[in-house]
Amino acid sequence: MKGFTLPRVLTAGVVAASLAMAGCGKDAPTAPGIQPQIANLPDDFSYQISSVTNFTGANVYTWQNTGVAANVNQATTVTAGTMTLTITDANGTAVYSRSLSDNGTFVTANGVAGTWHLRVTYTGASGTVNFRVQKKT
Repeated sequence: MKGFTLPRVLTAGVVAASLAMAGCGKDAPTAPGIQPQIANLPDDFSYQISSVTNFTGANVYTWQNTGVAANVNQATTVTAGTMTLTITDANGTAVYSRSLSDNGTFVTANGVAGTWHLRVTYTGASGTVNFRVQKKT
């Protein structure tokens, strides 16, 4: 392998793996500066960011829900732009979509137990973010 050295091959592999993981968009911040504090346990998911400034982007998190519905508690302050939470069940059916500026406790529609997906979408958004999703008992 003329022209290839072990350090170059390893570096190329690390770069390729990093790019692949950056593109997957699951369970990781979408950009520097967006550093959510997340607790992701079966039947209990919480998400908090103390400061978002003019951010546009989205991220999807997987969450295990052993039930068919969930309670969603939102306590977010949106000072600019929009922030939206969308939840899909194990079949990929949307069971919840609401602006995070709507504070309070809400219930998802009934869905299928298993791996659910929580998508947080920001459009020119500033503020603080705080929500919790728990299996409805």
